Amino acid sequence: MNRDLPRSTARDLSAVAAAALLVLAAALIGAWIDRDGSLRVNWPPLLANWAPHVGPGTPAALVVTAAVVAYGPSLAVRLSWRRLLLATWAASLAWTWSLALVDGWFRGVAGQLTSTHEYLRAVDRFRDIPATLRDFDAHILLDSPDNWPAHVAGHPPGATLTFVLLDRIGLGGGGWAGAFVIVTGTTAAVAVLVAVRRLADESLARRAAPFLVLAPAAVWVGTSADGYFTAVAAWAVALLALAVTGHRPAWTGLGAGLLFGLTVYLSYGLTLFAVIGAAVLLLGTRRLRVLPYVIAGFLVVPVVFAVLGFDWWEAYRLLVTRYYQGAGGVRPYGYWVWANLACTVLITGPATVAGLRRAGGAPFGHRGADARLAVLMASALLALLIADLSGMSKAETERIWLPFALWLLPAAAFLPGPRAWLTGQAVLALLLNHLLLTGW
Repeated sequence: MNRDLPRSTARDLSAVAAAALLVLAAALIGAWIDRDGSLRVNWPPLLANWAPHVGPGTPAALVVTAAVVAYGPSLAVRLSWRRLLLATWAASLAWTWSLALVDGWFRGVAGQLTSTHEYLRAVDRFRDIPATLRDFDAHILLDSPDNWPAHVAGHPPGATLTFVLLDRIGLGGGGWAGAFVIVTGTTAAVAVLVAVRRLADESLARRAAPFLVLAPAAVWVGTSADGYFTAVAAWAVALLALAVTGHRPAWTGLGAGLLFGLTVYLSYGLTLFAVIGAAVLLLGTRRLRVLPYVIAGFLVVPVVFAVLGFDWWEAYRLLVTRYYQGAGGVRPYGYWVWANLACTVLITGPATVAGLRRAGGAPFGHRGADARLAVLMASALLALLIADLSGMSKAETERIWLPFALWLLPAAAFLPGPRAWLTGQAVLALLLNHLLLTGW
């Protein structure tokens, strides 16, 4: 066994080197292609600007890094399960807030959802919610009167309605919206732990916990509404995992269905979570028993929106047209179909790359915990690849694919020497956040 360890580590490092070359190729080739501005990003493959800087969040980010690297792996083993979940959320909050505040309060948090393309620009247009939903489709196309901002047009109205409802209860403005996204988005790490424990085993979940905290993806969880979408989808999967493994299957099944229904009214692309949901059903032991509850829960949100007058399918059809009216019609598919994967490397980090290499050797032919976790991650990877090939995810996938990328992070549970890999994850995140100003 000792002789095999260096060989396995060498293969891990080779996989990481190959992923780094992919990122380098995307950067160099992207810079060459973007001489005519066709990529519509400023620092390919990321939507970002080169701007080395430090900020008020820098010291905190360094402290969180040191604490998680030094104590995270041992605490993940020693803490009771409930305390581990709370500690994971608390550490994720600290990490994500720290990274967001590297750019300062306004640039890092309060101003993120108030820019020209963002949801808060449309809040005042939802004074009469049913009337606005009935008329929603009429403002999707670029040449339509009072067309919606890009993110409002590009998503079902569930996304914008979230911020409308926050405004209605007195939590209006960019500061509250940014805080909401960070607080909800960081719960996604807890949801993944719950699902991995139920579908694989607790030891794998515990080993994955520190990596879910120090994920480079936190750079974007704290700056875009996609962090919130990530959490909703993650809890849908976690509740489904509880249901199919026999934990209060009626209630957890209903809850899973309800959140899956909400997920597809937050983002059209998250319909691909059906692939991950199917994998959870495959791994469960009570799939047939819970399906009626899941279906019943799923129908709630679509029925409510249909009664209020919103046509999901028509809106999606118009969105495809709007997509090609804008940047989607200019950005070259031939570049982004592989450069998107370089973005995924940057948000998941070297530990995930090495872990996925090891997961590829998991014995799929039996019901071992490693194999079950590998199946779950393979379903996320499949959903991500379908999104990639669709051509509806050209660029900005560092935020758009957060919900799928999250389910690749537990791959790091397969790695020995977690502190070295955690350091690599944190260094990548710190470099991205301090060298670049991200677009979202």
